[in-house]
Amino acid sequence: MSGMIAWSRVNELREEIGNEDFDEVVALLLREVEEVIGRLRDAPEIERMEADLHFVKGSALNLGFRSLAELCDLGERQCAAGAANEVRLEEIIGAYERSKTRFQSEMPRFLGS
Repeated sequence: MSGMIAWSRVNELREEIGNEDFDEVVALLLREVEEVIGRLRDAPEIERMEADLHFVKGSALNLGFRSLAELCDLGERQCAAGAANEVRLEEIIGAYERSKTRFQSEMPRFLGS
């Protein structure tokens, strides 16, 4: 799935924050997303799910995690429509894990690091 990560967005992020701070900012974003993903995995709260998905979507967009952002957007809309029980959390969590793995393994090649 070559479209999983928008490397052009990752390059934009690196240009916006600079090479010196890029790794630190990426690590921070991943830590914050990991915390919310953990909550969604272990103890999802229906009343908090829309906000959690919105947060993950924003971070995913910053990191170029296109597939994850799309799934979070769908889940966020489902929550807003009162259908939080239809959100496919397993799919979202899986997309995060796959995106993170691909990002970390392919980042040096795509960013020329």
